[in-house]
Amino acid sequence: MKPVTFIVLIALLVLPGCAPSPDSPGANEPATEPAQGDYIPNPSDASLLRGEVFLDSVGLLTLESYPPQFMLNLKGSLPTPCHHLRIAVSPPDASNKVAVDVYSVTNPDEICTQVLEPFEVNYSLGSYPQGTYSLWVNGEMVAEFQS
Repeated sequence: MKPVTFIVLIALLVLPGCAPSPDSPGANEPATEPAQGDYIPNPSDASLLRGEVFLDSVGLLTLESYPPQFMLNLKGSLPTPCHHLRIAVSPPDASNKVAVDVYSVTNPDEICTQVLEPFEVNYSLGSYPQGTYSLWVNGEMVAEFQS
């Protein structure tokens, strides 16, 4: 048997074993990121323990649209993989200050590995009436923007 034929035959026998089985969980499911609604505080959070979030960077993106749409870019870590990110955006106040509260929630009865869980999220802030606004995240001003 020629060496090339032998290598092709081995490849045909070995490579199918490397692919996931069509019956295995998640084999045909595309990888999806959490929907924006997954970050909105909800009534079931009342039974959870509120925790902190470690923010490494916060940015404001302006989308090219009319009227302008704004997107909050957050990069950081949750205290554990069992913590879930929450983002609460308040409407602009009388001085056009937009306050965003970024925190985590977790089940206090759940046992979890004590390791930081990194995240990066683009969260839509939507659009605002014409004016100058300041964006505050967890009590710190991060940007001023025009709408």
